Amino acid sequence: MIRTEYRYEMQKKDRLLVVRLFGEIDHHSAAGLRAELDGLLLKERPVRLVLDLSHIEFMDSAGLGLLLGRLRLMRELGGVMVLKSPNPRVLKILTLAGMERFMEIDGLKGAEK
Repeated sequence: MIRTEYRYEMQKKDRLLVVRLFGEIDHHSAAGLRAELDGLLLKERPVRLVLDLSHIEFMDSAGLGLLLGRLRLMRELGGVMVLKSPNPRVLKILTLAGMERFMEIDGLKGAEK
């Protein structure tokens, strides 16, 4: 089985949770990352989740699914999710998929909140 390495760092303040992701979000890494993020969200129960994508080198459709699933969980918890600082390649994938219709993308004009 191929396994993609990923890692994350988190910072929390009150009910704000900032998670900086590193590496790739693809079909190899999405399942593990999904489980870890869900556990973190259920434990911390933030009102606002900021996913910092500035260190994501690659993302495919599994990454889009991961983001939408965390958005759904945040809404169930009564919170919001923001994507921060995607690189130009990741931003292109996000906009082609129309993700700005569902969540705020930091730095993207016209993003819905």
